[in-house]
Amino acid sequence: MKLLRYGEPGQERPGLLDAQGQLRDLSDRIEDVAGAMLSDVELTRLRAIDPESLPLVSGQPRLGPCVGQVGKFICIGLNYVDHCEETGQAVPEEPVVFMKATSAICGPNDGILTPRKSEKLDWEVELGVVIGREARYVSESEAESCIAGYCVVHDVSEREFQLERGGQWDKGKGCDTFGPLGPWLVTRDEIDNPLDLGIWLEVNAQRYQQSNTRNMVFSPHQLVAYLSQFMSLQPGDIISTGTPPGVGLGQTPPVYLKPGDQVWLGIDGLGEQRQTVLPPLE
Repeated sequence: MKLLRYGEPGQERPGLLDAQGQLRDLSDRIEDVAGAMLSDVELTRLRAIDPESLPLVSGQPRLGPCVGQVGKFICIGLNYVDHCEETGQAVPEEPVVFMKATSAICGPNDGILTPRKSEKLDWEVELGVVIGREARYVSESEAESCIAGYCVVHDVSEREFQLERGGQWDKGKGCDTFGPLGPWLVTRDEIDNPLDLGIWLEVNAQRYQQSNTRNMVFSPHQLVAYLSQFMSLQPGDIISTGTPPGVGLGQTPPVYLKPGDQVWLGIDGLGEQRQTVLPPLE
């Protein structure tokens, strides 16, 4: 299934995408695509519904983040070997973990708001893992059953804030609109192999990132198991699994986003995002 949320910010309704690519309303069946609704039991119940029995949604409503009420937004750094090379970093022996503020979460096609005093606004397309059941000290073999599905994540970053302002990555990762999610959550039964997905990003019609998730250092299952040794993972938590090479920081000379730029990104089977970079708020 492809589950989604649509409507104005803060007023999103649950929905799904049918086989014809039409948006169907799920609000009479579930309250939200969130929390306990992401369990295998609930997803099995939803899978049994005939999509044609659900109301069609007319027009082209705004798509919200595909998961609501996210408790933790966990990110992994340096998880592609060739991205480590372009940043001049060694391939990590253990996952590099940092947190992204949940207030950064926005819809897949919402504008990217340039922070005040930003000079090095950068892009990072990533595979997102959505947790479906509690994971605490799980093994790699148990990790798959903890995953509800996958989605596209744009880990927007401000490199000066991240790297030049006291060594705390979080400062350059958690600004408002720095976490577009979606367009939809694709349940794990539809993804044969999360380590064989094409992943790409363009800025102003120029392709900068082009890779495949097979180039990850640590797989989604390894990451779920690893993180569960340090914190319990709850339904609706998001793990953003790292970006491939081609970020703005890695260009010669570096290239950074500016107001008016158009960003287009996607992952095979998981959909696409389109964003316009907006100027800072007055």
